[in-house]
Amino acid sequence: QVQLVESGGGLVQAGGSLRLSCAASGRFFSGNTMDWYRQAPGKQRELVAVISSVGSTNYADSVKGRFTISRDNAKSTVYLQMNSLKPEDTAVYYCHAIVRNMNYWGKGTLVTVSS
Repeated sequence: QVQLVESGGGLVQAGGSLRLSCAASGRFFSGNTMDWYRQAPGKQRELVAVISSVGSTNYADSVKGRFTISRDNAKSTVYLQMNSLKPEDTAVYYCHAIVRNMNYWGKGTLVTVSS
């Protein structure tokens, strides 16, 4: 059974930093691509960052140079380091994985950036 649990969200001032974590359970993690998405109020969910099983990464243009995705296979955890946060980064952040052709989502963690 696949479970994804996010943590690390909170309230931060513009220019600040947060690190999100996503703890995964189930025997899939080390061989799986992992993603972070976000959904701002009134907007569609969007892809923020991706990390492959071998550590290749991709980012949305809006976060390039500010966010870093990483993974620790020994801990079955994927991270999102967010620096130079902007009010427009305010959203619920979700961890996501596709395992055996099925989509799995965490419940999300709220990030609020005040101006």
